[in-house]
Amino acid sequence: MTTPAKALLLINPHSRNGNDADIQEGIELLRNAGTDIIVKTIDESTSAAQLIESLHNEIQLVIVGGGDGTINSTLAALYRFKLRLGILPLGTANDLARSLGIPADIDEAFKIIYENNYCKTNLGVVNGKYFFNVAHIGLGVKVTEELTPDLKKKWGVFSYLKAILSAFKNQKKFYLTIKNGEQNHRLRSIQLAVGSGRYYGGGNIIDEDSEIDDGLLRLYSLYPLTFWQLLTCAPLLRFGKHKQIRKTFTLSGKEIEIITAPPLEIHADGEHISHTPAVFKVIPQALEVICAADLNS
Repeated sequence: MTTPAKALLLINPHSRNGNDADIQEGIELLRNAGTDIIVKTIDESTSAAQLIESLHNEIQLVIVGGGDGTINSTLAALYRFKLRLGILPLGTANDLARSLGIPADIDEAFKIIYENNYCKTNLGVVNGKYFFNVAHIGLGVKVTEELTPDLKKKWGVFSYLKAILSAFKNQKKFYLTIKNGEQNHRLRSIQLAVGSGRYYGGGNIIDEDSEIDDGLLRLYSLYPLTFWQLLTCAPLLRFGKHKQIRKTFTLSGKEIEIITAPPLEIHADGEHISHTPAVFKVIPQALEVICAADLNS
């Protein structure tokens, strides 16, 4: 496919590999193909969204060098200005890149951007805020809080396992009502997740049938359980086989309302995003995102 005439490359130096990645060869690959690259570093004075807004009339593509949280910060601007997204996976989990078949090797990721194959993906919305992968209430929020930058730098993707162990010690049950169309479900939970994409938490699958372009939200909730019960369920949870676990509740839909007692934080793509009560929606085929060529085969 023809490469875009002009692209904005955003680098987050605070992502796990943001300061270490050698991007010059990839930049030259795109420039030799005819793409003018504007390189910007995200810092405290200028956000990714501000940079996109200031340059949106000049560019056709935004390449984000960072993790899932960095990508999340660009979603509103990308959707507003209908810009294509490319990814350099420089974060810890890189779950969106995983969904799109983009390898961790930066030179290989640049080659996929050069090929410019793309797919149209879901975009999740909770209380008016966008997310790509999965939103959490309960245990997943505690895991995010445990995932300090130092922990991610030291342990990489294994930091998620360490964070889960720490979070579980302080987990608390809560009561929730789930409204899906005409159906109301009332239950106790320690963890609720709603996915627009497929992967979260370093390769966990929200639902074995989920795809990033299927136009559906996928939800699971864990009933209160012991650590040993969680450990026993872990392989099934990892591969999205929640329906096989007696201690889970699952459903899918295009709009889901969540009410909890007490009100709780919602994190998505590794970032705090909202609080309950919450209305989750999905926008099908919302964004054009560069992906591996075989993803569309």
